[in-house]
Amino acid sequence: MIEISGSHFLSPNKKLRLLSIFLAIHTAPASSQQTIGQKTHLSSSMVNNYIKDLKQKGLIYVIGETSKTQQYYLTSEGKVLLRDLLLSFSAEIVNLYGTVKRDIAKILQTFYEEGIRTVVLFGVADTAEVVHVAIKNTQLIVIGAVDTDKAKQGKLFNGFIVQTPEELKKMRPDAIIITSFAKQEEIYVDIKKLIGEEIKIKKLSDL
Repeated sequence: MIEISGSHFLSPNKKLRLLSIFLAIHTAPASSQQTIGQKTHLSSSMVNNYIKDLKQKGLIYVIGETSKTQQYYLTSEGKVLLRDLLLSFSAEIVNLYGTVKRDIAKILQTFYEEGIRTVVLFGVADTAEVVHVAIKNTQLIVIGAVDTDKAKQGKLFNGFIVQTPEELKKMRPDAIIITSFAKQEEIYVDIKKLIGEEIKIKKLSDL
């Protein structure tokens, strides 16, 4: 299910709400309006208004007499609209991803211009995936990845075995890149305590 309720920049609009409702119906037709509301983060009254509108437009049909027994299904026209909405949504996300990747690559390239050549990625969450892809558009060389999460240590991340932070000194990169967008200062302080002044520590906020 598409969820951006925690976003400060991507505000839900009518198309996104419509896509969320369509997906909720498509994946679980037997859901009540209350359940659809919970899945889409919409109020029951808003879901009810959308359901009425979609039914009138011939995009969904309803089976059942009462709200407790009703089930919702997409009509052929509804399935076509769902496909079109998904394609449009995906195209926008891909475009946004490309923009983020290019912007991060510009930041990373400034590290190279400072004389940094080899780097280790600190943190292997989702943002690290974007950073690693962006690095490929620069002249930097990734030589390893570390994470404080014991569940991730010893596992593969894009061809690297995730190490513990204690291995940083042995890896001896020119710099450590904090891949997280959150709590960068806290992570910076923790790494500094561990390695001192021996290795540069770079944040994505280092514009």
